[in-house]
Amino acid sequence: MKTLFTLFFLSIFSIVFSQKMASFTIVVADYKNVPLKGEQILMVGQSSKKVFKGVTNSSGTFDIDIPGGDVYDIKIKSVGDAKDYNTMEIPAIGENQSYNKGTLTIMIEQSKSFTLDNVHFDSGKSSIKTSSYDELKELVEFLKLKPEIKIEIGGHTDNVGEERANQALSQDRAISVKAYLIEHGVLSNRLIAKGYGESSPIADNNTEKGKRLNRRTEVRIL
Repeated sequence: MKTLFTLFFLSIFSIVFSQKMASFTIVVADYKNVPLKGEQILMVGQSSKKVFKGVTNSSGTFDIDIPGGDVYDIKIKSVGDAKDYNTMEIPAIGENQSYNKGTLTIMIEQSKSFTLDNVHFDSGKSSIKTSSYDELKELVEFLKLKPEIKIEIGGHTDNVGEERANQALSQDRAISVKAYLIEHGVLSNRLIAKGYGESSPIADNNTEKGKRLNRRTEVRIL
């Protein structure tokens, strides 16, 4: 899944000394300047490796305090790997200096669909492999942070075997993912499970790599 970000405004001044906390208000909105609730922002220190994070409220904002004297990688967390956005340096400064509160505004072009890259099933079956649980837990968290959205869970297969059997298998796999989400607290009326079988390939079914890519579970925001 691809997400686009734009840094609008960053105001940093000084802090009492380098290891005291610099305070920021993080603002997240779409390109129509509509505030976005439930967006997870990570600030990862390049030297310290420490992670500072927050989640936007209904106004699309949160406040965060970050130690000075490091360069931070700004990342946007959704489902799967966090997406790199930008870097921000909070310089080490003298004992008699201080930071005024800064504002960081991030604009996001939200993805309408994404693939669950680490959700897998036993061969020819709809049972979810335990290695899939971490990503499914992230999907649960994503849905709980955004209680207003509904999703379609789309199951897809390669073209090995009979078309009718692949259609049924993809439907059963989508239902299995839906059942996992419900079991972990997501309301069923927010979820639609739909199997597409082999009808919507994204790669060449004549190669093993292509077949692997075509065997996938997609999430579409409704």
